[in-house]
Amino acid sequence: MSDDETFADDAASLARRVVSLIDLTDLADDRSANGLDQLADAARRFGVAAVCVWPKHVGRLRAALEGSPVRVATVADFPDPTGQRDPVIAEVRAVLDAGAHEVDLVVARDEILAGRIEEAAATVSAAAELVHDAGALLKVLLESGELDADDVRRVARGAAASGADVLKTSTGKRGPGASVLAVDAMADVVAEFVGERAIGLKPSGGIGTLDAAAAYLEVVDRRFGADWATPSTFRFGASSLLRAAAEHLD
Repeated sequence: MSDDETFADDAASLARRVVSLIDLTDLADDRSANGLDQLADAARRFGVAAVCVWPKHVGRLRAALEGSPVRVATVADFPDPTGQRDPVIAEVRAVLDAGAHEVDLVVARDEILAGRIEEAAATVSAAAELVHDAGALLKVLLESGELDADDVRRVARGAAASGADVLKTSTGKRGPGASVLAVDAMADVVAEFVGERAIGLKPSGGIGTLDAAAAYLEVVDRRFGADWATPSTFRFGASSLLRAAAEHLD
């Protein structure tokens, strides 16, 4: 086998792995019904883990993906969190009633950093209770690109202790997106909960190439082993990443 063939095989293997971990995300404000159907078709064809859309599109997307293993995800208190418990819980309840399998909730991280941990924790905990009662998954966004590593750990620890199933880096709507440094810091927190309960990771924001995706997988492979990153423990929040990976698939 030539070096070129080996490289192509390695790239295809990486692409298949990456695609299986993608939350295909479309949070465009002007998404049409036809566009949602196309999104669902792409999700089915490539076999991504989930599709993430605005709350108003959850019902249609759930119907479009009926019979598919692809999960429907949406966002809450997004992208600029109020942290106000009652409105947030009402929003979470509505998207669960609409059929969402997963909820990506932005944590009021400024409350945690200011030492007002109880307020932020109460909202996340109440959301986690609702989500878990529905058999769904709660991902909590930290907007980690605006924090140093120590603060990433502080916010991640507060989110994890409050019931987050997955720690997610960024909204992609403000400031810097994901970074390897932030994911490594978040992995520290995941490691703290090993033996207590499983917590996953979701790098999101600005990940558009296979090389970039590989760098994040290297972090978790090194920390937790090559078999750790599965759709239940690890996701990429991306749209352009699917296009990049598809170039290496048959």
